[in-house]
Amino acid sequence: MSVTHASTVTPAALITEFAWPNSCFDGLKVLDLACGSGRNGLWFLAQGAEVTFIDRDLSAMSHIEHVNAHKYQWDLEAEAAPSLPIEQYDIVLVFNYLHRPLWPQIISAVKATGVIVYETFTAQQAQIGRPRNPDFLLTENELKSVFANWQSLHYFEGQLCDPQSTSISYKAQLIARKPKT
Repeated sequence: MSVTHASTVTPAALITEFAWPNSCFDGLKVLDLACGSGRNGLWFLAQGAEVTFIDRDLSAMSHIEHVNAHKYQWDLEAEAAPSLPIEQYDIVLVFNYLHRPLWPQIISAVKATGVIVYETFTAQQAQIGRPRNPDFLLTENELKSVFANWQSLHYFEGQLCDPQSTSISYKAQLIARKPKT
């Protein structure tokens, strides 16, 4: 896969609509956690970042081959799962995934002054569709409270409409900078 091909993927609107303070991503280390098809990490790869993709099933990414793309097939919820590296990433991406026991590792994986980009479903989602299991749904202001001591760059909680599919969902979004240690 070339970087040109990666630029044709459509990442989450949260990534492309955010006014990044530094629009140069060359050499930054990005973790796309529970990456699925990798669409969000691929956008950063196309911008010059080095991206680590982690998911329990990487079959949707089998065609991705790039010198700056690192793929790990890990079931992060399994007891034998490797731990995330500590303070290795400038940006950590988490979309449509919630496993609360992993939060301490996610926080530790972000470098000092690095950024978390997190978007996932809230409890209101259960009223209109999946997921319905409370283990996979944030309670009100839960995401904000987990990262309360970080500098919030963007926070939203409520109803979203996907511009491409026009599907409606209830989500919380957070972009926050980790404090200096």
